[in-house]
Amino acid sequence: MPHLSLTTWSLHRELGPLRWTFWDENKGTHKTKIEQQPENTTLLELPSILANQQFKSLEVCHFHFPTLENDYLLQLKHSFEKAELNFHCLLVDYGDISSPDDNRRKADIKYIKKWIDIASIVGAKSIRAVAGEASPTDIQALNRSKESLKELAEYALPKQVRVVTENFKPLSSTKENCIELLTNNEIGLTVDFGNFNSDVKYESIKHLMPYAESVHAKANCDESGIIDEEEFRQSLDIIAAQGYNGPITLVYDGPGSLWDGIQQVKKVAGDYCE
Repeated sequence: MPHLSLTTWSLHRELGPLRWTFWDENKGTHKTKIEQQPENTTLLELPSILANQQFKSLEVCHFHFPTLENDYLLQLKHSFEKAELNFHCLLVDYGDISSPDDNRRKADIKYIKKWIDIASIVGAKSIRAVAGEASPTDIQALNRSKESLKELAEYALPKQVRVVTENFKPLSSTKENCIELLTNNEIGLTVDFGNFNSDVKYESIKHLMPYAESVHAKANCDESGIIDEEEFRQSLDIIAAQGYNGPITLVYDGPGSLWDGIQQVKKVAGDYCE
């Protein structure tokens, strides 16, 4: 059966400052913008907390790393090992590897390779790379993304890190493009409940589940933070019917207490997990 997992995005108002990477067009380089958030829980503390709540794995967003110093990365690895929690995926939320700008694309590939190195040090099983910002109908962009992902996968293989992509951002917003990106099983796939247009959502999830190595189980919620349980179960029923056996990574980004929101989602998703 699947197991419970969490993404640190579900705690984006709890884990301290968010370090957003962006591309400076004028200077042709990467820069970082800091968005202040309270640090009510540290990333080092989180594996133990989640293990005590019966989670089996965690996915960590790149902008939640407070430092990239080697000593800290080894401490983080140890915190996962001590808690016996699986570091399933390092989520790199920046990058346009489909860009027609050679300088930008090559710089972004180099940037993601740096995070592959980090994933290897901290013991992450995989790393999620965004396929691209281009229109889903841009065939040339799709081909550039495929070549870029192939290069990243070849770089990651000897480091024992799996490169995955996701139906996240425009280029991979269709089920057809998602499958096209999975060249010869070199690339894995994460399926996110929240990123498909509503008119094709359930059909797309069903179509992609045979390829999925993880799912981001996002529940819709109202302005009070109450999730739409019926709609959420419809997506979960699809993956159950497909015999999915990986992590169900809970995503809550609604208002109010993030921990309370996570518990709402967990209560429903727990019915589908071991």
